[in-house]
Amino acid sequence: MIEIKNIAKKFNEAQANEVIALNEINLSIQQGELTILKGASGSGKSTLLSLIAALSKPTFGEVIVDGQRISKLPDNFSALFRREHIGFIFQKFNLIPTLDVYENIITPLLPSELNREEIDQRACEVMEKFSISHKKKIKVLNLSGGEQQRVAICRALINSPKIILADEPTANLDAFLTESFLDFIQQMKDENKTIIVATHDPVFFNLDFSDREINMKNGQII
Repeated sequence: MIEIKNIAKKFNEAQANEVIALNEINLSIQQGELTILKGASGSGKSTLLSLIAALSKPTFGEVIVDGQRISKLPDNFSALFRREHIGFIFQKFNLIPTLDVYENIITPLLPSELNREEIDQRACEVMEKFSISHKKKIKVLNLSGGEQQRVAICRALINSPKIILADEPTANLDAFLTESFLDFIQQMKDENKTIIVATHDPVFFNLDFSDREINMKNGQII
């Protein structure tokens, strides 16, 4: 499902302040696998997720997802690929603050051919699962950090993506909602979704249903 071939990602390349975020990364992830990326802040976990999601492009190397060389796609095709294949749970939420909870959650579905009733049904299902239905009409700028995280999770999952990428998904969740998120991840794995979680949270370590834990340090897999 996902192939990473000799990837490097540099910022400020060939300048005095050059940063090598990823260096000679090779990784293959099969469909239906749950992979946990571990490592300290700055180890390259988030950068790797952004490359897999075609949110950024590698300095060199290839990223192949579901048979497509997404590292070579123009930006407009990258956006289309994400919408159709990937659900991304951002560490910093990336919500639209002037829209309400419901409007933020349904944004990935607006270009789709689903009718309003189908969109509403999907939104209600994910909002109920993550206990945010009661905030449906509240603008997200008025939510707590934990509530915004739940909205971000709902938005990532509403389009039933083949691939779920999660960057510190439980950072702002309490114990109950963290357990609910783990249950949902297990359900998604049972449905043969491919899932990658980048996290510091030890609740993800040594899970009975995870396939691999990958340690990263200084932009490399160790």
